[in-house]
Amino acid sequence: MAWGLRVTVVLYAILHFYTYFHPQSLVIQLLAVTGGGLFLFALVRTGARQFKLPLILFTIGMIITDWSGHNITEGMENGFLLMRDIIGLLIIIPFISIVLREDDYLSAVLRAAPRLIDSSRKLYTGITLFTQVIAHFLLFGVIPMLYEFVNDFLKNERGEAWERFKGTALLRGFALSTLWVISIPSFIFAVETMGASLWLAMLQGFFLAMVGTLIAVVFSKFEEKKSGVSLTEGIKEELSEILRQQETGDRKKAGEFVLLFVSLFGPIFLLHALFAAELMITIPLVIIVWGLLYYTVKQKGNKLWEESKRYVVNETLGKGYQLSVMLSVGTLIYSLNQTNFAENAVVLLEVVEQQLPVVNFLSLLPFIVILLGFTGLGPLTVMVLVAGILTSIELPYPPELIVLAVTSGSVISIVLSPLIMPTIVLSGSNGINSFKNGIVFNWKFSLVFYAAVQVYVQGVVYFVT
Repeated sequence: MAWGLRVTVVLYAILHFYTYFHPQSLVIQLLAVTGGGLFLFALVRTGARQFKLPLILFTIGMIITDWSGHNITEGMENGFLLMRDIIGLLIIIPFISIVLREDDYLSAVLRAAPRLIDSSRKLYTGITLFTQVIAHFLLFGVIPMLYEFVNDFLKNERGEAWERFKGTALLRGFALSTLWVISIPSFIFAVETMGASLWLAMLQGFFLAMVGTLIAVVFSKFEEKKSGVSLTEGIKEELSEILRQQETGDRKKAGEFVLLFVSLFGPIFLLHALFAAELMITIPLVIIVWGLLYYTVKQKGNKLWEESKRYVVNETLGKGYQLSVMLSVGTLIYSLNQTNFAENAVVLLEVVEQQLPVVNFLSLLPFIVILLGFTGLGPLTVMVLVAGILTSIELPYPPELIVLAVTSGSVISIVLSPLIMPTIVLSGSNGINSFKNGIVFNWKFSLVFYAAVQVYVQGVVYFVT
């Protein structure tokens, strides 16, 4: 079962990219069959008890397909192909983190700019912003990695006040990255699916991420005062020890990190701007070339081969469940698109707006994402479901505003829901239960952030559209 899953994951990625450039009906059918094999191997290896979500979504999709009078086999085939772009991205994107872990770039960046983190406010701002930058490379894996990094920096500081300081900075930072970071699959899927302008979506997302960062810093100030612990004094003590360990090559490594960042995301933006290249294809292909160039320049060809083997043997097994969720979501969305679901949703929206004139769809959309997050669905799964359905609904709003409304719901879902991976991963790192890491620590922040986003969104609707 393990090797069957490994082979189908790798084969699905290869066939996906091949058929994108050489669309042949027979090979596309083979791609769909490979998706079915991936789903089956993941089910048998994981076990039905732990495979509930993909099974439920897949079963609902098949029931709707049969109920609507369509062929189930055809529904499965099309459903397993519908999410091929996002699956290809999810398979390739971990290679970014492999490169980042090759050298101690994070410590070098910290030691290279000590004056930027010599107080609690500066450090909190730095962690929140740096988390958004590193999320480009590690996605939600940034949370445990940076937690250990910050925990090592503050190794002598203990207590709930310190854990709240570190945990909220990391969780809010990662959540805000879903508003604008180009390698976050949920953001890119929303942009591509809704047909939004990448530049405008990123610009407004970045602006509101900075607003969210400011809100987070303000809340951290009040939280520090309430705790009665002087965080700045502890930070200065730890920083003095860190600076004694400063290495001569730190500035060089920090510069190399910046070069890696620019060399990865620069070509993506350039290709998209010059050739209107599809991001879901461009990003994984650029990642592959970028990784090959890194190991070639570093003269680490053998290490590249070792890391590739390790990824296929170990990492692909962990991808089975996530990719199966995407395959099952594809079957559900395809089945819904064969019904009058979109038309009924529009009618319901019109009824709500007539009954509550002060409410429009853009103010309700974040709550749909938040509620789904509290059922245990992760940000990407929710985004695929919601954005996939929204494509069949004609809405009188710019697509960039729809993307912002959806992703703002994703931000709040991440910082609040105790049932999704970012909060669970943080709880595994700091030992505080996910309910406290999520709802208790972040409900006030979430309310203020929602209000800030809605002021922007409704202002644009009223004054611009």
